[in-house]
Amino acid sequence: MAVLDLRELPDFTADPYPYYAKLRAEGPVHAVRTEEMERIWLVVGYAEGRAALADQRLGKDWRTTGRREASEAVLSANMLELDAPHHTRLRRLVSREFTARRIEALRPRVTEITGDLLDAMGSRGSADLVDALAFPLPMTVICELLGVPDIDRDAFRTLSSGIVTPTPEQRDADPAGAMGAYLVELIETKRRSPGDDLLSGLIRTGEEDGDSLSSAELVGMAFLLLVAGHETTVNLIANGVRALLDHPDQLALLRADPGLLDNAVEEMLRYDGPVETTTMRFTREPVTIGDTVIPRDEPVLVALASTDRDPGRFPDPDTFDIRREPQGHLGFGHGAHYCLGAPLARMEARIAIGALLERCPDLARDPSGGELDWLPGLLMRGARGLPVRW
Repeated sequence: MAVLDLRELPDFTADPYPYYAKLRAEGPVHAVRTEEMERIWLVVGYAEGRAALADQRLGKDWRTTGRREASEAVLSANMLELDAPHHTRLRRLVSREFTARRIEALRPRVTEITGDLLDAMGSRGSADLVDALAFPLPMTVICELLGVPDIDRDAFRTLSSGIVTPTPEQRDADPAGAMGAYLVELIETKRRSPGDDLLSGLIRTGEEDGDSLSSAELVGMAFLLLVAGHETTVNLIANGVRALLDHPDQLALLRADPGLLDNAVEEMLRYDGPVETTTMRFTREPVTIGDTVIPRDEPVLVALASTDRDPGRFPDPDTFDIRREPQGHLGFGHGAHYCLGAPLARMEARIAIGALLERCPDLARDPSGGELDWLPGLLMRGARGLPVRW
């Protein structure tokens, strides 16, 4: 099978959807070349992608492959990058603290933070919506949830983007090593001064029942919760607002009927969600997807941006329609690794977007802001900024 070099496709980063449509028409899985890998198998069909996300023959544990650098491995002892039984154990421990009650209790604080950020934006003017709202809201919430309100957010944002959406220069600077060292120090600080927060709870849970998170696991889980706890929500809010502004009919519909907000957020997740592809999986044995046999020990990505535009599952998939039935999209994944933070991300997006539209009735894209700076790589879907005016 020929290997398609995604780097040679013009405007793929800005608008990958036409390319995904062409790939889907040719088959559900393709061998592609990226900045990081000479060959990786990209699953683009909905049914095949959903099945792959639950297929135990596709493993997540990097440590079995020898593909990851030592500095990156420091961050890999988290439930997103582990398989059963290790994943099951870690998810059980975290779920004890990351409860629905704890998340729902955050609603007043999320509303308060959103109001403060919108107050700071002012009643009339312009702003970069990412810097003004989409980034600081989830970053503040996850830091308070974990008990690290004094985090240097600018420095953390730089390290996080250097790992999740790295430029070649950032990749060479070893942001994973710097992040690992930062989190080791953070955890030691929490050990000395525990509080009534999620990170202290993770440390305390193990000490009380004998099933403790090791030092490496605590670092890995702190990394996952901090990074996944804000990166996806930043782009969910920004992509969602951008979709509304680019579709005035849908924006008018939502303004006329705010009761559609929950449905609108689900359509935002489907239409232009924050996660373009899943994190890597690896074949434990030869795996057949469609008519393609993927050999053992090969890397596999599921392109959520493609599966959620599959016309075999979603009629008229390239149309943004906030009245669409929301069930079935894969924006938060599927199977054992379904996003644990999905309820929090949904809550933050609903509160932020609802309050923004209420406060800014004339909200529009700011044409003076120039072209969008799209995030590099295949993992996250979004832009570094969203200039708006009101």
